[in-house]
Amino acid sequence: MIQRRTLVKAVIATLAPLSLTSAFAAGGPSGAHIGYQHQGQLGAVDMNPYKIAPLTAIIRDAGFTIQNIHVRIVPKANGQEIAYKVTNQKAKTYGGIPVFGLYPDYVNTVEVSYTKVAGDKREDIKESYRIYAPPVYFYATGARDQKNMDMNPEVKKVDPEFKDRLYFINNQILNSWKTGQFTWNNPQGGALEWGGGAQNAIIDTTGEVRWFMNTDPIHDQYSVLESGPMLGFEQNKDGAYTWGFGQRYLKYDIMGRKIWNRRLPQSYIDFSHALCAAENGNYFLRVAAAAYARPDGKTVRTVRDVIVEVDESGNVVDDWRLWEILDSYRDNVIKTMDQGAVCLNIDFSKEGQTLSAADLAAMDKSDRFGDIAGVGPGRNWAHVNSIDYDPTDDSIILSVRNQSAVVKIGRDHQVKWILASPEGWRSPWKDKVLKPVNASGQMLKVEGSTCEGGFDWTWTQHSAFRVDEKSTKDVIYVSVFDNGDGRGMEQPALPNMKYSRAVVYKIDQKKMTVQQVWEFGQERGNDWYSPVTSLAKYQADKDSVMVYSGSAGLFGKPSAMKPEELAKMTKGVHPYLMEFKWGEKEPAVEIKLNDAMGYQAFPFNLQEAFEQ
Repeated sequence: MIQRRTLVKAVIATLAPLSLTSAFAAGGPSGAHIGYQHQGQLGAVDMNPYKIAPLTAIIRDAGFTIQNIHVRIVPKANGQEIAYKVTNQKAKTYGGIPVFGLYPDYVNTVEVSYTKVAGDKREDIKESYRIYAPPVYFYATGARDQKNMDMNPEVKKVDPEFKDRLYFINNQILNSWKTGQFTWNNPQGGALEWGGGAQNAIIDTTGEVRWFMNTDPIHDQYSVLESGPMLGFEQNKDGAYTWGFGQRYLKYDIMGRKIWNRRLPQSYIDFSHALCAAENGNYFLRVAAAAYARPDGKTVRTVRDVIVEVDESGNVVDDWRLWEILDSYRDNVIKTMDQGAVCLNIDFSKEGQTLSAADLAAMDKSDRFGDIAGVGPGRNWAHVNSIDYDPTDDSIILSVRNQSAVVKIGRDHQVKWILASPEGWRSPWKDKVLKPVNASGQMLKVEGSTCEGGFDWTWTQHSAFRVDEKSTKDVIYVSVFDNGDGRGMEQPALPNMKYSRAVVYKIDQKKMTVQQVWEFGQERGNDWYSPVTSLAKYQADKDSVMVYSGSAGLFGKPSAMKPEELAKMTKGVHPYLMEFKWGEKEPAVEIKLNDAMGYQAFPFNLQEAFEQ
């Protein structure tokens, strides 16, 4: 009898602590016991449900049908409110209420309203949830001086009509031992050679991080097919976003749900820079050829000079092999480029150095191939860094950095026009070079690479996009980020004379003329100069131009840096994120990031993500 009473007491003692949790159990005191904290009428909070977006959560629907959902993240003092509706379809897709925009390392208050449907009963409910979200974490290289846990945003200006903006930032993290394992065309590599980690985040206009990506579940730097630099982010019209890295291209939604994650079609390698979700329902990817038999008998992997079009199922629709379309031996620009910065292949010891004609000739006779500035297939002669699709004539617009050219190419693989200095173009390309005009349509005088009237071409530019809403079939506007290296086909006398520009051109495709209608950047001088990366793109929702000068402050560091000092490469780099009302010269938004290696940025549309 004594033993039985002892056993009963032990069981009661064991169960007693669980009575405290029953208050939080989804089933209530009369339902099945669930051993997790319960809030509100729905209850379970599923943090980071798809593993790659730690500042998201799903408030599970608890078996009810929920409709008419509205979510509000209560802002911090003087913070930016995030609020959005959720379609019934999204609620079913996620199994509850998707929560986006939580503050990191903070107990957030999330206000939700919804209609709970149970049989014939409908109940309108408003309630609050208290949700802790973890600190921001990005890929760590192990370098002792690495400091990339945030982007140190410094908000300088935000006009009232832009205070609701959210900006998706795609920055790069320095290479580490892991990223140096794979190379193509030894001793020089392809897209993996500088495939460090990615710093993908969304910030609000107060500078707070409201979303970031944990890349670990999808980015394996021990695998040649699962690693590479994450680039080419773009929000699609369905609210999801696409991008690629190395040998893959991907589509996920902002909650982290995978839509697809695919290997490149096997004729192609080395995705980087650009993935365009086109109006025809297909996707255009900037890749390279997995194998090309050159006329001299050498078989090579090419470098950043192929555009492949795939459909929604991943089937190849078409490709553009640019050495068959453009002049891969035009060397005017390549001979004037700063060899310290051939895109993200940064080498401070070569800052300000250029290649001579003899250098290029010797290289062309050699077996040196790979991601090196040079001429001919198998070297980095083109370096395409953006793609845009023009649905009015089924053509593509490319930024061809190492030719300092923006080029439009048709479905027939024929060049329609070239926006570039006329120097160095042979037949038949020279007849496709646009002629500069002023606002009255009068031709401007051109001597070499110099033009009168304040007009300038773009130099080693990054990004060229059609301004759809202001363009017609015959006359189009194109926004470009003019990085400015090799401006005028020369290196300046002093490095600090370099500057970058965001610029908008008006192109009459019938008359084959181009007018410069807006620019910004020269007045900011060398502090705003970005030798590589960056973006300028029109935003229809606010009739504005978004500009990201992503590598401002990159140069001007000590030359011949020791290996252990490479982690300091981002020290002093200060990307500028700006947005301009159409035609205005002063920014409506100016946010400076500090000690961050920027690639590109764009406004993130919250309504497209959840309300359609």
